Amino acid sequence: MDSARRQAYLDAMGIQTWVSRDRLSEGQAVAGAPVVVDAGSVTPEPVVATPEPPPAPARAGGFPSEMLRAALRGEADVAPLPESPKRPPPPVESRQAVDVRPALDLDGLDWPQLAEVVAGCRNCELHSTRTQAVFGVGDQRARLMIVGEAPGADEDRQGEPFVGPAGQLLNAMLVAIGLQREQVYITNIIKCRPPSNRDPHVEEAAACRGFLDRQIALLQPELILCLGAVSAHHLLATDLPVGKLRGRPHQLPMGANVAVTYHPAYLLRKPEEKVKVWHDLQRVARLLQGERG
Repeated sequence: MDSARRQAYLDAMGIQTWVSRDRLSEGQAVAGAPVVVDAGSVTPEPVVATPEPPPAPARAGGFPSEMLRAALRGEADVAPLPESPKRPPPPVESRQAVDVRPALDLDGLDWPQLAEVVAGCRNCELHSTRTQAVFGVGDQRARLMIVGEAPGADEDRQGEPFVGPAGQLLNAMLVAIGLQREQVYITNIIKCRPPSNRDPHVEEAAACRGFLDRQIALLQPELILCLGAVSAHHLLATDLPVGKLRGRPHQLPMGANVAVTYHPAYLLRKPEEKVKVWHDLQRVARLLQGERG
């Protein structure tokens, strides 16, 4: 490497070079410039190890400084700091199997007795978060029974099914086929509101199924209309989507005929599906008139 290029590298790295006294005498050095060692011509001095400072006292909760330095040099195995004592995990509550059998023999109960049992039901955990059980409402001799999913916040507060926006739409759907709300019987798969309006769990629906079956037995409707997937799945013991269940005849083991359509709450989110529900409602009207669907 030529001298000019080497000097450029040294200058770029901030390394000062040595200038001979002869050249200084020739006037080639700048006045006041320091005299330094030529990096290419002087043998480097041996490196003298700087003695380490005395170890600093250990800090509370930390390593002694000497141990830390030894660990960084890889000369010592340093055990990790002792972990703070862990709190034992909270005890897991033993959850017994849900007893889905009603406390009384429902077969002998009339409407007021059944409503009283439902009001005091503790067959599943939903009783602990409800405001009140929502039994059902309507004509107890109605030809049409409507079964929804579960009470919402409005229903939990008022004790009546389908009283919120979905209920208002249901009322309009009934009027469209010449029926008033008071002419049908309305209930849900479960009688207590699930937290945050989530879908009912299987064991919750099972805990309420005896109540619903007794309502059906007391009412003996000509037709049951399931609103939504949750209602259809639990009542018909199927997992088919509503789109494949609607428009087809269904029947319960006890003999009741069942039709399926979309839930009014779903229609509030998907108003374009109202056309399909209108066809389902027309079929319901024909079935109630004795015509085959």
